[in-house]
Amino acid sequence: MKPRNRFKILTLLALIPLVTPLAWAQEFPPKKPVSLVVGFAAGGAADTAARLIARKLGENIGQSVIVENKAGAGGNIAHQFVANAPADGSVILFGSVGPLTIAPHLMKLPYDPVKDLAPITMGVNFPNVLVVNANLKIRTLAEFVAYAKKNPGKLDFASTGAGSASHLAGELFNDRAGIDTVHIPYKGGAPALQDLLGGRVAAYYSTPATAQAHIESGKLVPLATTGLARPAFMPNVPTIAESGFPGFNALNWYAFVAPGKTPVPILDRWNLELVKVLNAPDVKEALVKHGLTPAPGTREELARFMASESVTWGRIIRERKITAD
Repeated sequence: MKPRNRFKILTLLALIPLVTPLAWAQEFPPKKPVSLVVGFAAGGAADTAARLIARKLGENIGQSVIVENKAGAGGNIAHQFVANAPADGSVILFGSVGPLTIAPHLMKLPYDPVKDLAPITMGVNFPNVLVVNANLKIRTLAEFVAYAKKNPGKLDFASTGAGSASHLAGELFNDRAGIDTVHIPYKGGAPALQDLLGGRVAAYYSTPATAQAHIESGKLVPLATTGLARPAFMPNVPTIAESGFPGFNALNWYAFVAPGKTPVPILDRWNLELVKVLNAPDVKEALVKHGLTPAPGTREELARFMASESVTWGRIIRERKITAD
């Protein structure tokens, strides 16, 4: 081979790493409709938020964004599906706290949330609200703690299932407050709420939207919310953090992730577009009306947040010997 030809070939090979990311970036938006996968059934908080975001996202990028509900196994089915999906930017996931940071400590998963899914941006978050049946005659968090300490093992709390965000919020509060309230798992929020209203369980770490109407009717008493700040839609309900337990934070959250091998330029572009949508005034207003707080950020911020959440919930699960049963 002539030296001149060899030089040309080596020059082209050297340029490949530079050209490839550019080529990927030029394939945005994808040439086919985008699938926004949600791990829960239509009509819930995750589905509602995803559809609000998908509509605006499709308008902005000039490509259809179709919400696909793949419910089951607490969201794990959807996360596994996206972990194995094409890494070409055409599939993104509205991931959730359970499958991303809780489930790995409870069971053997067919995917690795860190290796098989790539962070894009935080989507929305919302606290749970600790509510009790009004007939219990407990009106404040301090009274709840005092009763639990005086009667260990006598107070119980409902959750939407073992290992759910509502379950772990209760276990974290048991840990911080030094109390022993008994966990009663249900298969979803509806039966948990029904038993709370019927007086068959004392308390429930409910989603605000689920509890709101019953709080307004006086059947349930809100003691505290589980985030660091009072949510705009419950300004008169104190947080656990401000009620004697500084730093207490147990949020429900949904974040955008993609298949783990998705090229960085595409991940960066998805971050740009999703942050733009989440910051849009009309989208923010619509989400807040549904009790959801938009929380867009960088890919690096989401990665650090998920790592921190995993450490917190892993410790609680180990120390309190929580199982998925």
